[in-house]
Amino acid sequence: MTTFGLIQIGLYLSVLGLCVRPLGLFMARVHQGRIPPILGPLRPLERLVYRAAGIDPEAEMGWRRYATGLLSFSMVSIISVYVFQRLQGVLPLNPEGLPAVSPDSAFNTAVSFGTNTNWQGYGGEATMSYLTQAAALTVQNFVSAAAGMAVLVALIRGFSKHESDSIGNFWVDLTRSILYILLPLSFVLALVLVSQGVVQTFSAYRGVTLIEPIKDQSGETTTQRIAVGPAASQVAIKQLGTNGGGFFNANSAHPLENPTPLSNHLQMLALLLIPAALCLTFGEMIGDRRQGWALLAAMSSVLVAMIALAVVAEGKGNPGLAALGVDQTNGNMEGKEVRFGSDVSALWAVATTAASNGSVNSMHDSFTPLGGLAAMWLMQLGEVIFGGVGSGLYGMLAFALVAVFLAGLMVGRTPEYLGKKVGAFEMKMASLVILLPCATVLVGSALAVSLPQGRAAVANPGPHGFSEILYALSSASNNNGSAFAGLGANTPFYNGLLGLAMLVGRFGVMIPILAIAGSLAGKKQVPAGPGTLPTHTPLFVSLLVAVVVVVGALSFFPALALGPIVEHLMLPA
Repeated sequence: MTTFGLIQIGLYLSVLGLCVRPLGLFMARVHQGRIPPILGPLRPLERLVYRAAGIDPEAEMGWRRYATGLLSFSMVSIISVYVFQRLQGVLPLNPEGLPAVSPDSAFNTAVSFGTNTNWQGYGGEATMSYLTQAAALTVQNFVSAAAGMAVLVALIRGFSKHESDSIGNFWVDLTRSILYILLPLSFVLALVLVSQGVVQTFSAYRGVTLIEPIKDQSGETTTQRIAVGPAASQVAIKQLGTNGGGFFNANSAHPLENPTPLSNHLQMLALLLIPAALCLTFGEMIGDRRQGWALLAAMSSVLVAMIALAVVAEGKGNPGLAALGVDQTNGNMEGKEVRFGSDVSALWAVATTAASNGSVNSMHDSFTPLGGLAAMWLMQLGEVIFGGVGSGLYGMLAFALVAVFLAGLMVGRTPEYLGKKVGAFEMKMASLVILLPCATVLVGSALAVSLPQGRAAVANPGPHGFSEILYALSSASNNNGSAFAGLGANTPFYNGLLGLAMLVGRFGVMIPILAIAGSLAGKKQVPAGPGTLPTHTPLFVSLLVAVVVVVGALSFFPALALGPIVEHLMLPA
């Protein structure tokens, strides 16, 4: 770790901390219906949306109806993205004449963007037309992020309501998340990114003359075709909505998607901005901000530990490359941009896997085993260390229910959390939330290494090849979207397997969360007593972190031992 890298990491965490409170309170006001005056001009647009869609914004929904709205909207979204890809060859805004996407890749991509995963088995500039990128993929970046926020808000109402059979209105929560939060923030960020050189145009790709012609066996090449397009608008929401899908194949390592140190810092800040601020939104909406700060402290402690692991591991360099005479003074620079360096590249890798984002500014496949382990394990914890927009916090709240349940068992008292008794039903649903993604990762990885179709896509033998498969399933099942990228995953086998994993990881978690919300909303408020466990203290924060870490260790240590851990032990040889 260099001094300059340490300064950048400290600055990043400091700016993020300063933004948490104002943004968190702002989002709480939006979801409580107290729209800030500065956004007042958007109120007529909100009412127009309701009238056009035939929505009664005053109609409350029970959790089953809320879930039905979520599932139906998501399925329509996935189908629409699939159709856009299959028909893009005959649709407008396709200056390069790109053909239709293959059925298996179109399925995988449609599920990926509809579930807020944004796993990409294709190169954007060589596969997707401008219309597909803007009208299908970018739109899904907004609505899939808003769906996650809506489910979180429904769960918060479950804690704050008493003896009620409703948890809000899905369509209202979805609309307000997009209109008042995601759109304004994305508009501002997109303008700043354009000022830094991120491309935003519908012009055709540009041909340029090379300064130095390239000569090979086929002759001399004097020109190059530069891919452009409406990138800045997609980059802004891909970061803010914890989506991660890059406009270009190289994602945020591409100079037209992330050209300057300032654009890099802002995009990295956007990774964790909304997930971190939602902790304060939670505290404000339940009437106890201390609860939000406690959850933020739990998330931050694990994040800082993983940043330290990845930065130190990458800063020490790769012994295998050092043995070949490669200069390791600046750390392990394989697969990294010189303009970012190893420290900031490692910071981005940890932030993007913590945030369930998946965007990258370096090649994770080239990280040291321990550096790659830090990124992989953050996903395997369930994407609850900040996690996706909305989804990270409701996942952490499921762990909080388990933590108070364990504490109740220790003292022989019925567990309570935020004034609600935690019963058998809530524990069953919380168990599904925690264990379904774990099972999907492990079963999917076992299937991939057992079948020839899964092994055929592995380019690297030994433990690193296994790590690539494990990383891919961890990324898909936890809706992250990043990849080690040494795995040839754009095949019918992996497109199908990872697509199914994304569906389970998204809706297999959302539905139990909504069931918990409905159950809690129907319960009475229980006044705190002498035996009530305070859930805003350092003791509870420590207990919560311990539960998250122990579940992740018990679930994945054997698999990690076969991959990055044994690779690290073999590296000196």
